Amino acid sequence: MPTPTDSLLRYRPWKGEFRPPLFGAFALARAGLTILLRRKLFWAVYALAGLVFFFYFYMQYLVIWVQQQAGDRTAVVAGVPVRLSEFTKFLDRVNMNGTAETFANFIWFEGYVALIVLALAGAVLVGNDFHHGSLPFYLSKPISRRHYVLGKVLGVGGFVNLLTTVPAVALWVQAGMLKGWETYYLDNFHLLLGILGYGAVLTLCLGLLLVASAVLVRRTVPLVMIWCGVFVLCRALADFLANNQSLGPAWRLIDLWNDLYLVGLWLLGVEPTEARSGFEQPPVWQAAAVVGAVCAASWVFLQTRIRAVEVVA
Repeated sequence: MPTPTDSLLRYRPWKGEFRPPLFGAFALARAGLTILLRRKLFWAVYALAGLVFFFYFYMQYLVIWVQQQAGDRTAVVAGVPVRLSEFTKFLDRVNMNGTAETFANFIWFEGYVALIVLALAGAVLVGNDFHHGSLPFYLSKPISRRHYVLGKVLGVGGFVNLLTTVPAVALWVQAGMLKGWETYYLDNFHLLLGILGYGAVLTLCLGLLLVASAVLVRRTVPLVMIWCGVFVLCRALADFLANNQSLGPAWRLIDLWNDLYLVGLWLLGVEPTEARSGFEQPPVWQAAAVVGAVCAASWVFLQTRIRAVEVVA
C-alpha cells in the first residue's frame, strides 16, 4: 500500500506555464529589491530622501505664492522685512519654479542619497552570490549570464528610480497643477520624457558599475571605499584641477556624477553652458562618451568574471 508521503518522493512534472528566460531576470530584480525593502537602513535613507522631496514640494508652492504677491509689497520673514520682488529673483536663481533645472538639481541631490545606500547594499545584492556560492545555482537554471547581470541591474535601477525618477515625476505633476495643467503639461511634456531618460541613464550606468564593483571586491567595506573614490575623491580632484589649477573644464570629465548630470541636462533640453552651475562645463558629447565607456567597461568585466564561474547542470 502506498504511504502518505509516497507522492512526495516521486517526480512531479511542472504543470505551470513555461516562460522565456527573460522573466528570470525580472525575478532576480524583484528578489534584489525585496532584500533592500526588508532592511531598516533602506527605510532610514528613504526618509532622508523624503525630506529633500518635501523641500522641493513646498518650495514650489512658495514660488507660486510669492509670484502672485509680487510687486513693491514687503513681507516680514523671521522678523526681517523682505521685498517680495527681491525674493522672487532669489527663487529664480535657486531654480524652484518647475523648470528643467529644477528636476535636474532635484535628481542631483537625491542621487547622493541613493549612492550611500548602493555602496552599502552592493555586497548584499551581488557579492553574497559569489561568497556563498549562489551564482552557480542561478546559472544552472535556464538563464544565461546576461540575464543574471540584467536582473541585478534592474534591481539596482528599481531602487534608484524610487529615490529619483518617481519623486521627480511627482514634482512635474505638482508643477502642472500649480501653473495650470491645460498649458504646462503640453508645453513641458519634453521635461517628463527627460526625467524618464535621466532615470534610465542612472539605472544603466550605476547598475552596471555597482554590479561590477561588487563582483570585484564582494565585501561591503572595500565596495564603500571604491564608491567613495569614484564619486567623492574624483569630484574633489576634478574641482582642484579645473578650478584651482585652471587646467580647463575637460578635467571635470573624471567626475562621473557630474558627467551623468550633464547628460541629464541634455535630456531635459538644457545646454550645460546655460546651467547655473557656477563654473565652465565640458561638452555634453564628451560626458556622454565617458558614461558610455564606463558602462562598456563594466559590461566587459562582468562577462569575463561571470564566464569564469563553473556551472554544474
